[in-house]
Formats: sequence, C-alpha cells, structure tokens
Amino acid sequence: MNCFLFYSSLFLFEPLNPIKQDTKKGKPRYVANIFPHKGYIWNYGALPQTWEDPNHTDKITGCCGDNDPVDVCEIGSKVRSSGEVVQVKVLGVLALLDEGETDWKIIAIGVDDPEAQKIHDINDVRKHKPGYLEATIDWFRCYKVPDGKPENHFAFNGEFKDKDFAVEIIKSTHEYWKALLHKKTEGETCLKNSWPQSCVCIMEVLISADFCKSRILTCFLF
Repeated sequence: MNCFLFYSSLFLFEPLNPIKQDTKKGKPRYVANIFPHKGYIWNYGALPQTWEDPNHTDKITGCCGDNDPVDVCEIGSKVRSSGEVVQVKVLGVLALLDEGETDWKIIAIGVDDPEAQKIHDINDVRKHKPGYLEATIDWFRCYKVPDGKPENHFAFNGEFKDKDFAVEIIKSTHEYWKALLHKKTEGETCLKNSWPQSCVCIMEVLISADFCKSRILTCFLF
C-alpha cells in the first residue's frame, strides 16, 4: 500500500487560520521523500504571533521574508499530532534561503520530551543526536528538487546559530507581526486572523518578558 504525507499549512487569510492540505496552482501538495528520509524528519510547526515580512529585506540574509510565521523543527523523540500545541525550548536557528526568500527555521525541543533534560542548546544536539543537524541541512537543501526546482541555499554557509541568536530572530519577527496587526506595514490585512485584543496583549507580555528569561515558547504543529 502506498502512503503519502500531504503538505499541510496554516491558511493565514481564512477565519481562525485552519490547518489543512496546501495546494499549488490548484493541485494538492505532498511532502516528497528525500532519500534516505521519508517525509519530515522532525515534528514541523510554527510560532504563533510571528511573521516574516515580505516587504522587509533582512539585513542578515539580504532577502525578504516569506510572508509566513516562523517555522519550528521540534526534534524530540515523540511523534506529535497535526494541530497539537506544544511548549518548546529554543535551541538554535537555521537561515534557509528558500527560492530567494528568508525562511528561518527554529530548532527546538518539547519541554515534556524525555530528551529535553539533556538537550539545552545547539551543541547538545550535536552531542546527543549526531548527524541530525547535517540531515536537516540536507533535507531543506533538497526538498523541492522532486518538484523540478533547484536546490535551496543557506545564509552563514548552513551554519546553525545558537539559541541567543534564535531569540533575537523570534523577537524581531514578533515585532513585524505586531506591525502587521496594527497596520504599520504594507503587508496583508490581519483582520481575519486576529485574536481578541486582550489575548494579543497577554501574548506580547509573555514574549517580551517571560520568554527572554526562559527561552520557552508555545508552537503549533502542522
């Protein structure tokens, strides 16, 4: 029996942002197998209330944002469910240049994962999961090749940056999200996917205060 992993995505401009199968030119998208891997090699999701601004050229990468929330690769030992909300510990970040757009990939681990007790930063990933970061580079480099597209590139020659660097990326993309929410940007309207203002204020406080101390955030999985 053939099994296919469909490419699910967050639909930003539909009410309540449903997670459902993505399409390209009217056709459903699927996650290709990148030998020797089958489908995703981590739990894949995104950070709410972040946004990579397509109208802003990132000074670090030299490319504009991809108009999406910041993606998260959760590397724990648990297989998570689509739509699951997970508290994660930030470990580092990879700067993918996906078809010429900045597409940050936060490397994180669920705080409830057994491996979280021994993995605290990107160097711990190298120590306790040897080859995993290299496999991540290879996956993102080649994942669009089966669709007839060229290999992707990376800023910093594919070097993973540490958790402090990742924190700054999260904070800056949160600011872009706030600007979009309050219409201080030329991006798409945020009316359809805005939570009540009280929830927004609470989240902003969490990101600006608690997160800076704990390096722990909540992500949702595709």
